[in-house]
Amino acid sequence: MVMILSRRLRASIRLLGVVRIIVLGFLLSRFQLAALEAPQAEVFHWSPNSNGVDADIKAWPLTRLLERIAAKTRWQIYVEPDTKRLVSAKFKGLSRDEALRRLLGDLSYMLIPGTNGAPKLYIFRTTSRAATDLVTAPAERDKEGGEGKPIPNELIVRLKPGSKESIDQLAARLGAKVIGRADDIHAYRLRFDDPAATDSARASLASDTNVSAVDSNYLVGGPDRPDALTAGGLPGIALRPQAPADGSKMIVGLIDTALQTQGTALKGFLLPSVSVAGDAALPSDQPTHGTSMAETILLSLSRAQSSSGTTPVQILPIDVYGSGETTTTFEIGKGIYAAIEGGAKIVNMSLGGDGDSSFVHDMIQAGYAQGVIFIGSAGNQPVTSLTYPAAYPEVISVTAIGRDGQLASYANKGNWVEVAAPGTGLVPFQNQTWVVVGTSTSAANVSGVAASLLGSTQKTGTALQALLMQTLGGHTAPPKP
Repeated sequence: MVMILSRRLRASIRLLGVVRIIVLGFLLSRFQLAALEAPQAEVFHWSPNSNGVDADIKAWPLTRLLERIAAKTRWQIYVEPDTKRLVSAKFKGLSRDEALRRLLGDLSYMLIPGTNGAPKLYIFRTTSRAATDLVTAPAERDKEGGEGKPIPNELIVRLKPGSKESIDQLAARLGAKVIGRADDIHAYRLRFDDPAATDSARASLASDTNVSAVDSNYLVGGPDRPDALTAGGLPGIALRPQAPADGSKMIVGLIDTALQTQGTALKGFLLPSVSVAGDAALPSDQPTHGTSMAETILLSLSRAQSSSGTTPVQILPIDVYGSGETTTTFEIGKGIYAAIEGGAKIVNMSLGGDGDSSFVHDMIQAGYAQGVIFIGSAGNQPVTSLTYPAAYPEVISVTAIGRDGQLASYANKGNWVEVAAPGTGLVPFQNQTWVVVGTSTSAANVSGVAASLLGSTQKTGTALQALLMQTLGGHTAPPKP
């Protein structure tokens, strides 16, 4: 495929111009969907944690069906206007892809993994771009609130160095539980009995001389895993690790899910992983999102290099999800701090949400002041609203384009976005090819180019960032809100 990197996006919906081409291989436009686990039998049952779908329905209007799917999966579903269909189906234990094909019949669809939020399902008669009507699902919010909204019974509290009151004493006084700790930076995640207690504590802490900052904690969705292709395995990564002659560290921090090494070519490129969210159970038959992003970075790095097949660049994996399907801004902030402390010169953040966290922003600002480059994905929703952490001024925000060089149908197109790169990538795992789609992939591709420049020029900080933007054909965007 061809890697096309565009100039900064404008506020209009005008398609992106091609300004830089780097050979990446070939893009595939269609892919198979991964299977889910077997569900418990119901008239219509579809669980994101299951291996199959059961249905026994008769003459359901398409809208009713899509509302049920949206409620069960929390996907964002878009349908082409005036699309009608009566759905009758009876099956048990079908995979996600098979179920969609049976349920949608002759309608076309495209499912985009939710690497920066909820997955998107586009249903259409003509083209995916025509699927513009959002299906509103019945509200099924859990007690922790939705993505982009503060978790109603939690706060992130930062104590001043030398505080006369410990966090445990403070929590006991406020009737809270300490459920997360970052002692090195005096930051803590507190949980209260209810939103009223949270609001009362926030008011009390505002005048507490031991407290330096109080912030809301936001839920951030978990990325989908890649999907398997029927094509054979890809060639391995054409790189070999090599220690720099001067002993300097050239590290890319990867804020993501946990990584696998078995079945990949990553082992020689990875530093010991850091988890800020507990241990994760890693599948053996499918790459995690973090594994896919690490491989995408290395593949992009390999293609961007013009000479030697060796590189001194190493990846520092920071797992901010653990065994959870979601994370919060508290863990992301801790992960950013861990990457900086681990010596990262570049930090890839192929994740994000709507929550504007001062805690996360403070960690990014601290790293930026030390010369760290941050690269973030702009979000997999065709809107102009801000996605964090990509929207922070210190972060290079990256959206996605297709193989035609045009803005991807699912990609954020806000004028705060600075760079665009391919949103579809192919990665090898266990001798099979897997496809990853979304602005997560775009950000990882840009991080690979940045890593190439880091290894070849030894430049860091603002000098490296300026060279990266020049190489990509991008420009520094106007000040971000």
